[in-house]
Amino acid sequence: MASMRRAPLPRPAPGVLLRAARAVRWVGLVVLLACGAGGDEGVYTVRGVVEDVQPDYRQVVVDHEEIPGFMPAMTMNFDVADPALLERLEPGQQIEFRLEFDGRHFRILDAEVTGRGGSRGTRLGIAGAAPSDEPAPAFALTDQAGAPLALEDLRGRVLLLDFVYTQCPGPCPILTGLHAQAQRELPEALRDKVHFVSISLDPERDTPEALRGYAEARGADLSRWSFLTGATETVREVVARYGVGSVRTPSGEIDHLVVTFLVDADGTIVKRYVGLEHTPDELVRDLVALASS
Repeated sequence: MASMRRAPLPRPAPGVLLRAARAVRWVGLVVLLACGAGGDEGVYTVRGVVEDVQPDYRQVVVDHEEIPGFMPAMTMNFDVADPALLERLEPGQQIEFRLEFDGRHFRILDAEVTGRGGSRGTRLGIAGAAPSDEPAPAFALTDQAGAPLALEDLRGRVLLLDFVYTQCPGPCPILTGLHAQAQRELPEALRDKVHFVSISLDPERDTPEALRGYAEARGADLSRWSFLTGATETVREVVARYGVGSVRTPSGEIDHLVVTFLVDADGTIVKRYVGLEHTPDELVRDLVALASS
């Protein structure tokens, strides 16, 4: 009796394998970060200097020291779990604080004031971010396919616009994943009326190819989402006009705010989401309301 030979299984395309590998690395990173560095799981003791306090957004901007094995020294904004804590904080204070990371949020749980001064001189304030009810600052950059794209090209569509970079050690991948979920949950009838935009804070390393890989690994639909980069000075000017941070500090890190802008079809900023506390449901609700008007 002749033996039966099993037909070989089809091999996945290289692009599929690459995206799967990136997804595995991202899951591994989240698990690693959530494990913490001793003490309470996922909770870190950190020292830094308060740069800005915004009770309305439950945010504090901190120029913090390196968190070994977790995050380099940098300046960024954090969510605050207890609003009463914000009443005790003010710019210029040296603090020691407990930072919780649960895989999705970076939250300051409590803080002790230990002195004053000591900032590296990087002044980032949420109030300096491009305000609501004013035109979104213009840009002319290059997308993940290497094609030019300007803000004017997107006129007539509602935009969800943020700033990220592919080597970000903290909130950027989480922010992109959050927005990708909102993109998937948009009603089919409105998807062509909404466009997502992510502008790189690291144009020296974020080539179109790097941005495309970053986007695909996080499930972005690139037919309705543009990841933008450009010449360093050009990007620096855009970042400055939106008031969200620096392209690169002398130490090599990128100090930045986590701020997302909702822009209407006429190019006006109608809302800012500060930090990572906004949910996909909230984004979808706001996008649908604006795209349906």
